[in-house]
Amino acid sequence: MHIIRSFRVCSLCSTLISRSGRSRGGWRTLLLLQQTSIRHSEVTPKRFSHGDFLDLYENESVQKYVKQLMDEYTDISQKLQHAHLSESDRKAFIKKHAELVPLANVFKRTEQAKKDLEEVLSVLHSTTATEDEDEHLIQLLREEETQMTSRILSLKKDLIKVLVPTEPLDSSDVVLEVVSGRTTGGDICQQFTREMFDMYQGFACYKNWDFKLLNYTPAEYGGLHHAAVRIAGESVYRHLKHEGGTHRVQRIPEVGLSSRMQRIHTGTMTVIVLPQPKDLNLHIEPKDLRVDTFRSRGAGGQSVNTTDSAVRIVHLPTGITAECQQTRSQLQNRETAMQMLRVRLYQSMMGKETEQRHTARKQQVGTRSQSERIRTYNFSQDRVTDHRTGYSTRDIKEFMKGGEELDELIADLLEHVEREALLEVVDSRTLSQSESGQSAD
Repeated sequence: MHIIRSFRVCSLCSTLISRSGRSRGGWRTLLLLQQTSIRHSEVTPKRFSHGDFLDLYENESVQKYVKQLMDEYTDISQKLQHAHLSESDRKAFIKKHAELVPLANVFKRTEQAKKDLEEVLSVLHSTTATEDEDEHLIQLLREEETQMTSRILSLKKDLIKVLVPTEPLDSSDVVLEVVSGRTTGGDICQQFTREMFDMYQGFACYKNWDFKLLNYTPAEYGGLHHAAVRIAGESVYRHLKHEGGTHRVQRIPEVGLSSRMQRIHTGTMTVIVLPQPKDLNLHIEPKDLRVDTFRSRGAGGQSVNTTDSAVRIVHLPTGITAECQQTRSQLQNRETAMQMLRVRLYQSMMGKETEQRHTARKQQVGTRSQSERIRTYNFSQDRVTDHRTGYSTRDIKEFMKGGEELDELIADLLEHVEREALLEVVDSRTLSQSESGQSAD
């Protein structure tokens, strides 16, 4: 009868096995369904990862942190049932309770799944195959064990993701700029900058984001000096915030003497990613601005550079500058330049308040030297390497299209950064509690 009590933890088994009216045909059909499901899960490809979230679940400090949060959740839940709370305390408890609910839900599901697995294992270890139907039962229990183990691993990963601190700007749109390197590479930098611009345009298309051109200053031989775009969509800043920095290229130039001599050149370009909060309403005093107009540079085309339509706006108190020469309309260029100026001013303010964000324009631009590179694009070896995680991928031409390959690299980088962020929170809390204990002594 021990088999019957196991059915409450195995919905499949409870459906399959009732001592009345079971048939061998039913067993075979259900076995086939489960085996098909397992085979399907086995062939699902998995993305290479710098580090898996699952090992964090086994981290002693993380487990202690989770227990503390769950104790806090239980304590708050009990306090909210008391009628004598003040209005201010109740609001504070409700807010904290809401923050802990996602963690509590995943934690409870994880613990229940672990209990269910223990019961399945208990039944499996105590069952003896005495007839064909019992052999089928054992097989089903083993398959159920496999599925439940997989579910527990997924829940553990979900739990760690809930713990990862989020940035309030992650859902923001961005202004993304690409800037050709100044000190190395010459034409190769400008050509690479254009390719990087095309890559991010392809990535925006891949993610179904809106890609609006704000400024575009071309260079000779089809290269690009500078371009700025506004990218809008779901969680744009979260995906692009770590793209800011110096990108290095190594290749044989497509034109010039070096191309004929088959010499590999090295160049750099800079990506700048500035968040644009949806509720950005930054007031700027007109007296603090200097507005200059000038004739557009570059190849022009369609009379863009035949009038003084380009606009440069300088915020005098900070020296922050924005310009636009994209259209023949001075008014439109001015509106675009003001939009970019607001974003840069906002980012400057946020950079002073939270230096750890690493998204301030000055931090991303740096000196544009090769020593500050975050990623190398080696065309000669057909390889892209991110130096922050060690992630490497081949087929550089496919990568530069800005599709799945770039998405996988960014996903790996996000997982790496979020792992480090969680460990930093856990260590910070541990240190704070240790200091509090010493003060109490």
